[in-house]
Amino acid sequence: MKFIVNTFLILCVVMCPVLSCRNAETKTTARPQPNGKEFSDYWYQGKAELTSYGLEQARYGEIHKGNAVLIFVTEDFLTSQQVKLEDYSKGKAGAAPVLKLNFTKNFNTGIYPYTMMKSVFTPIDLENFPHALKITSAVLEWCGQVFTQINNRHDGYHVKVFSYFEKEADTEYSLDKVFLEDEIWTRIRLAPELLPVGEINIIPGTMASRLRHTKLAVEAAQAAIRSNADTAIYTVNYKDSGRTLSIQFKKDFPHEIRSWEETYKDGFGENAKILTTKAVRKNSVMLDYWNKHAVADSVYRKELGLN
Repeated sequence: MKFIVNTFLILCVVMCPVLSCRNAETKTTARPQPNGKEFSDYWYQGKAELTSYGLEQARYGEIHKGNAVLIFVTEDFLTSQQVKLEDYSKGKAGAAPVLKLNFTKNFNTGIYPYTMMKSVFTPIDLENFPHALKITSAVLEWCGQVFTQINNRHDGYHVKVFSYFEKEADTEYSLDKVFLEDEIWTRIRLAPELLPVGEINIIPGTMASRLRHTKLAVEAAQAAIRSNADTAIYTVNYKDSGRTLSIQFKKDFPHEIRSWEETYKDGFGENAKILTTKAVRKNSVMLDYWNKHAVADSVYRKELGLN
């Protein structure tokens, strides 16, 4: 009996440090709850978070300098019509609070400019709404315009594409309801611990697909997340295309996005080569920008480094 007790004590002494280390490795910072004070104080203060990034965009086999802006703001969103709630005379019936991302890119290719923008509407209640409800994406350049819209319906994603280009034209089709690359950005801000890892099925980003002239489809990928003292990097490696997306963000709330990189084969014919698009954070402000439309308000563009 004495031998058994001693053996048990020895095992406890040996195993306790191991268990403590394992717990320390898996411990994550508690996520502020949507109804909690920290979350509300930041996301429900009646302002948007505007962050500018220095952009190096791959296009036509070369790197072009420009700017990117991520605009995050909360709003009430009608889940059936999938538009912003504006008439509050009947309260908030049929609406859900969402974190909206407006993501813009501006860069020049030679003589002509590119203007790109996508909007992502992700419900804050991720338990009842595990995926973004709607994504829209537009690309404008001197050759023409392309607009893409994805609606999250009960039977899958409904996709509509309106294009200037003959091979794409105007199309409608459906996709299985899997993880969307475009919702990574809002998921990071809301709950990075819920980002999928390992072997995943994913629909590539609408901007990336547009620049590569590829039709949106469910693709297989490997996703992983690694971290250091205060930041984390989420990476998605697409198996068939070889494209890689990596996003670096702060581990602590509100999980600001610091930078991102996107590597893939870009260009046509002999000009095609593996290039990396990069964006690095410049500055950030909290602002009710929808009220800042006077000429004098252009000072905020200088503050963001967009002049």
